[in-house]
Amino acid sequence: MDTQTDNILIIDGSYGEGGGQVLRTALSLAALLSQPVRLVNIRAGRRKPGLQAQHLTGVRAVARICAADAEGVKLGSQEMTFVPRTAPRAGIYTFDVAEARKGGSAGAASLVFQTVFLPLALANGQSRLTIRGGTHVEWSPPFDYLKRVYLPTLARMGVRGKVHLKRWGWYPLGGGEMTAVIKGIGAGGATEDERNLRCLKRLTLTERGRLLRVRGLSATSNLPRHIARRQQCRAVQVLREHGFNPRIEIVDNAPSKGQGTVVFLWADFENVVAGFTSYGRLGKPAEQVAEDACRAFLAYHDSGAALDPHLADQVILPLALASGESAFTTSQITEHLLTNVWVVEQFLGPRFKIEGEKDKPGQVWTIE
Repeated sequence: MDTQTDNILIIDGSYGEGGGQVLRTALSLAALLSQPVRLVNIRAGRRKPGLQAQHLTGVRAVARICAADAEGVKLGSQEMTFVPRTAPRAGIYTFDVAEARKGGSAGAASLVFQTVFLPLALANGQSRLTIRGGTHVEWSPPFDYLKRVYLPTLARMGVRGKVHLKRWGWYPLGGGEMTAVIKGIGAGGATEDERNLRCLKRLTLTERGRLLRVRGLSATSNLPRHIARRQQCRAVQVLREHGFNPRIEIVDNAPSKGQGTVVFLWADFENVVAGFTSYGRLGKPAEQVAEDACRAFLAYHDSGAALDPHLADQVILPLALASGESAFTTSQITEHLLTNVWVVEQFLGPRFKIEGEKDKPGQVWTIE
């Protein structure tokens, strides 16, 4: 592969939060803009630096949809070059995180989905995806967050996708499976000259409005049935003590080849939806799993801000591609958010203004 492309962009993968989000955002933008990119110091400060299974799968997924040439794409690699050859192409795709590592992996299916979602949402035609891996694993949005929070929010900007969970995947075995249908809106154009990426609708989410309902699920796979019930009871108790009246569903036999447990809460307001997750682990009481999810929701609720901290960093990329000025408030300005803004602006130039301090509530808006 010829890597001496004149306009290649160098991205330092160790910047800021320095995790996989730098890679994912860079890949999505490289595909959308047909921008050759070289990533260096990928996840350099992590316990296992470089490309791991879910990152490797994300690279291969984006490379497939834009016929990219990719160099240095192997487990543990801290440097890689990515050169798109076409605009993102709609189609039928299957991506399996387990194929990236002998013995399998619980790498997050949701993160692979988010890496390819916007490129396919702005392509011509409908895409159908099957993604296998971890659907409910730490340090990534669970499948339920995609369905209940991420996709409904982006639908307000004009991009639409539907997801379905066929099998749950927990750490360490993975083996979950989700499917997705993405309706491309054709912003990619038939040729590069026809591309119009500033076609997403602007988003103003500075006020969350009145709380409509708090819902949730307490789910387990291949564990005693009382665990899901204890999680549910404790979550309901905590939230009622704080004046809320939640409805929490029990899923005590979620199909999976592994064991796992989760409490996921989502809150519907007039203007926004927010989500909060807590996973179980060996030695962690079911009641503590529930309390952790409730604590995250209560901290968000008390902040008065519109977006939860995870959604805040996940909307940075689509807002950078929207026409007109957007704005939102968030319950916490995280290092993830600041890092994602930095990556986007390496590609697009100044796009955002942030008011507030790290780890505190604040406001973000786009600038033209």
